Amino acid sequence: MKKMIIFAGLLAMLLVHASAHAEDKPIRQLKAFLKNTKSLTADFKQVLINEQGNPVQTSHGLFYLQRPGKFRWDYLRPFQQQIISTAGKVWFYDTDLEQVTIKKLDESVGSTPALLLSGEISLEDNFTMEQQGVDGDLMWVKLVPKNPESTFKYVLMGLNNDSLGGMELSDNFGQLTRIYFSNVVLNPPLKQTLFEFKAPEGVDVFSD
Repeated sequence: MKKMIIFAGLLAMLLVHASAHAEDKPIRQLKAFLKNTKSLTADFKQVLINEQGNPVQTSHGLFYLQRPGKFRWDYLRPFQQQIISTAGKVWFYDTDLEQVTIKKLDESVGSTPALLLSGEISLEDNFTMEQQGVDGDLMWVKLVPKNPESTFKYVLMGLNNDSLGGMELSDNFGQLTRIYFSNVVLNPPLKQTLFEFKAPEGVDVFSD
């Protein structure tokens, strides 16, 4: 569950104000993307890779983002799950388990990445940013947490023509989570009902 919380917060954690310092082109492009993105929709493919470098699970779904602090991951296959964040809380709904878990968006659910959803924590204060050059069609930037107690080692952000193309998270358990985005639409109008969640009748609900 903690990994899902961290993953769900990865994109939104970057929606903070960027500084105007002179930097390498990939970092400048990342900051420009963050500054100009108010909302976003995309299809995603998520691949979990184990310590041996082998893919162990691949998921597909839809992603919605509304700044500040609102996002939704709809996992459609091979299993169905929803992760919705708004108003300082995160709802995790597992269709197969018929279970909903509600957590506050604070240090107890993912440490710094989740806290950055508020937009009150500086990217520069919490991460070291390193440009990684171009791989394929994507220009990559590496974000390394400055907090030694962070639950992950680094995050890679891949940009494609000033839009988001991919992400990679390396956790402290030796696993990689790679996310590939397609059909990205920047700043579309989104219905606020997308970020509302009501537990279906009969499911078990657990809340911190």
